[in-house]
Amino acid sequence: MTSLDRRSVLRAAASAAAAGALASGCDPHRDVDAGAVRSAGGPSSSRTGHTPPARARAARPPTRVPGLPVQIAHGPRNGRAVALTFHGRGDPKMATALLGEAERAGAKVTVLAIGDWLDEQPAMARRILDGGHELGNHTMHHRNICALPAAEAYAEISRCADRLRALTGTIGSWFRPSQARRATDLVAGLARKAGYPHVLSYDVDSLDANDPGAPAVQRTVLDAVGPGSVVSLHLGHAGTVAALPPILDGLRRRGLRAVTTTELVT
Repeated sequence: MTSLDRRSVLRAAASAAAAGALASGCDPHRDVDAGAVRSAGGPSSSRTGHTPPARARAARPPTRVPGLPVQIAHGPRNGRAVALTFHGRGDPKMATALLGEAERAGAKVTVLAIGDWLDEQPAMARRILDGGHELGNHTMHHRNICALPAAEAYAEISRCADRLRALTGTIGSWFRPSQARRATDLVAGLARKAGYPHVLSYDVDSLDANDPGAPAVQRTVLDAVGPGSVVSLHLGHAGTVAALPPILDGLRRRGLRAVTTTELVT
């Protein structure tokens, strides 16, 4: 992306954020669009309009940390690192702009991708990993996974894992439940069955899915973040793109750095 393109994307993001626009992403109060639910099989080029890209560089396999709980909400409090984690769905241009902002600041992030987004935007897996970031599983269709019967909940986890494996060679580093801060015991067990030893929660909610505007997102994060924090953010929201540079600057001024979740906890 050229500097002119980048400025255009950021100007559009700031304008849309101020207007409270662009409410895509993983708002837990939004139910899944029934039209987005696809069959268990992968998408054909005729259904998506995309030719599958070459496989991305290999993703990390699921992170396993002996001694840590099954559900991880934060890392060590005696360090200087934090993890910025993004629910993965939304306009790929906006996602690319956000990743670029992180990379210019020397930051690494964790993206928990939704499987149907990977079907629609398979090249984003390569873009995320090629930037040195981390990729994980945020279910196939972003349904309320903790309210689903066991078979349906497992399908949401395993089908997204299949997409990740096809694109990156592994099922990704982490699983995060959809429309829930924490997994039920049932969902945590199903995640283990699918190959994820831990469930990734968070201790700081940016509330960016409500599109409050970039200043509010920045303030919410910086008021709550501390050493070891795992911050929940979203791709596909203009306010988040505009808020990321001042968030990263605020972390830097406090002596904190943004790293992948695996780096945070290992």
